[in-house]
Amino acid sequence: MRVVEHPVLGPLEEQEEVTIYVNGQPMKAIKGEMILATLLANGVIVNRYTRKEHEPRGLFCGIGQCTDCMMQVNGIPNVRTCITPVEDGMQVEVQDGLGTRRAE
Repeated sequence: MRVVEHPVLGPLEEQEEVTIYVNGQPMKAIKGEMILATLLANGVIVNRYTRKEHEPRGLFCGIGQCTDCMMQVNGIPNVRTCITPVEDGMQVEVQDGLGTRRAE
């Protein structure tokens, strides 16, 4: 689902790949892209579940203004994945409600 040939921008240039872990599963990402872009390119559309109704949420605004794309990243809850770039080895988890911070 990643755009590899854009009609205006042309082909996607070769870029360095890194690995992130989503709910414990390895996933290839392009270094520097936003977490949400990696998830969407790999068919993942649910980032969190709401606190009261446990309804799924995912991409909405894409510019960090809403809270629908928030996930737990490296044990930190409420990270906006649409504006957070991937890093090699990053641990990303679907967030349930407000999330919980893990003790280090």
